[in-house]
Amino acid sequence: MSTRIKRPLEYLKDYHCNLNVSNTYSRVKYPLNFFLSYNNLSPSYKSFVMFISSHVEPNTYSEAVKHDCWRKAIQCEISALESNQTWETALLPKDKAAIGCKWVFKIKYKADGTIERYKARLVAKGYTQTEGIDYFDTFSPVAKMTTIRLLISLASIYN
Repeated sequence: MSTRIKRPLEYLKDYHCNLNVSNTYSRVKYPLNFFLSYNNLSPSYKSFVMFISSHVEPNTYSEAVKHDCWRKAIQCEISALESNQTWETALLPKDKAAIGCKWVFKIKYKADGTIERYKARLVAKGYTQTEGIDYFDTFSPVAKMTTIRLLISLASIYN
């Protein structure tokens, strides 16, 4: 007994597959797309969800440089770091080790689900530092607004 399909590939309508990326989910033991169904979504929301999940953020630099959009984002980040004079080149002392860095990639979306921009950030691997060897003291000044108000009030009271 043969079953006849009304439309080609109709039996695949409940499955969402990202065919553009070969091994994206190889690191994930139970990917969500194996368990999700889009049957109860409105057509417009289904379209929105499919569009957003069809774009994949690279996990490594080697994955990112294969695409023009990510290469442009990397160049934009490097230009911003250079224009802000974030660093200056210096010789590393013999007894010190350099702290590594890595690229973090994100896709920024507009409210309607379209892509606003591709964002690349170069971040330092600060977690590789050892207290007492790579650094001695940490200090991060954070002032609450109530503290600032108190200081301004005291300054006005005592002229």
